[in-house]
Amino acid sequence: MDTLYIIDAFIVNEGRSFKGCIEVKNGHIARVLEGDAPDYPENAWVIDAKGKLLIPGVIDDQVHFREPGLTHKADIGTESRAAVAGGITSFMEMPNVNPQTTTQERLAEKFAIAKEKSVANYSFYMGATNDNIDELVKTDPHKVCGIKVFMGSSTGNMLVDKAESLEKIFKLAPTLVAVHCEDEATIRANTEKYRAEFGEDVPISHHPKIRSAEACYKSSSFAVKLAKKFDTRLHILHLSTAKELELLDNRLPVEEKKITGEVCVHHLWFDEKSYEQYGTRIKWNPAIKTADDRKALFEAMLDDRLDVIATDHAPHLEKEKANSYFKAPSGGPLVQHSLNVMLEFYKQGKISLEKVVDKMCHKPAQLFRVKERGFIREGCWADLVLVDLNAEYVVEKENILYKCGWSPFEGTTFHSKITHTIVNGKVVYENGQINDKVRGMALEFEEPYL
Repeated sequence: MDTLYIIDAFIVNEGRSFKGCIEVKNGHIARVLEGDAPDYPENAWVIDAKGKLLIPGVIDDQVHFREPGLTHKADIGTESRAAVAGGITSFMEMPNVNPQTTTQERLAEKFAIAKEKSVANYSFYMGATNDNIDELVKTDPHKVCGIKVFMGSSTGNMLVDKAESLEKIFKLAPTLVAVHCEDEATIRANTEKYRAEFGEDVPISHHPKIRSAEACYKSSSFAVKLAKKFDTRLHILHLSTAKELELLDNRLPVEEKKITGEVCVHHLWFDEKSYEQYGTRIKWNPAIKTADDRKALFEAMLDDRLDVIATDHAPHLEKEKANSYFKAPSGGPLVQHSLNVMLEFYKQGKISLEKVVDKMCHKPAQLFRVKERGFIREGCWADLVLVDLNAEYVVEKENILYKCGWSPFEGTTFHSKITHTIVNGKVVYENGQINDKVRGMALEFEEPYL
């Protein structure tokens, strides 16, 4: 059937909340109607959403799905399935795989893999190195979400640390430049300091002291300096400190900002006291830091200094994470539970539903100029999520879809439940079941604002 009716839903979209219905035809939203359901054919395809929240599909601008080369941890097929179970209908994936996504040929290979395997919509970052500027300038801004620069080494060792290389990247990039900011020299000095004190048995609680607030600010402020020098469209990923927030402002609409910032759900949920309970399971780069940092990040997200909420989903095997501090890799799986986390904050009275939708759906679409997605509007692709705000569930091994088989939220009770996820007008997730016949599409982007 080409036409789908979603009736009697509580719709949250573009700052408004209302009871309404959606008519979907040929993958697009044909009508958005307030009030009761319209007349529809007796044999129509109907989802009765009475008592449920209907929002646009979540767009996650930072994930690591580990394909190619690291598929013992995750792959585009498995992680896209976990994503749609979490209400994420579109993702933007990172280049630190094996081989690294640092040529146009390798970038095209990832798009081909996703076309075959992904149940969600997708785009991929082109990865920068110290010497691949000739490849970077070939990047098509209408097909590729951005160029990723590691201004601090992380998983995959793609550190770009030569001043001349960074200047060329910021000057010549044909699209948005997204940066991981941690100063490598500061991290090395801190590492040697604590290794001298503890040997190889550095406590995990010292992770935010090694990958410190100083390291973050030194790097992110340098990125901002470069962006201002070359008038670059800069997006700072996974900000983790209160100090860095002074580099951002909330005076302009996101479409007009030249420098934007992202916060990830783990930096909003956990703080340094959490290491005692979770250990290396919550070892991320940049590190989870103080309660004051966490509070400042939340406030900056609410007042629009921070523009989007993402995951930095980066799975590793449980046995890998169970190692000692230096041997345990950084990163963890998050896409299946990020919307649940933000809805939990809503339940606690800390954020409105309208703001959750703005930061997870609208703003990523606006910031990256994603074409015809991120909103419940007539003419947009029908990427939609239904949520039962009155259902609760416990995160357990049995309901985790990540290939790595674990979650930092195991044992957590969430008080909302995603019941349906619709991608391009097709139901891909319904009450715990994945429709494996659905395949997502490559995202398209409007003319860049550079």
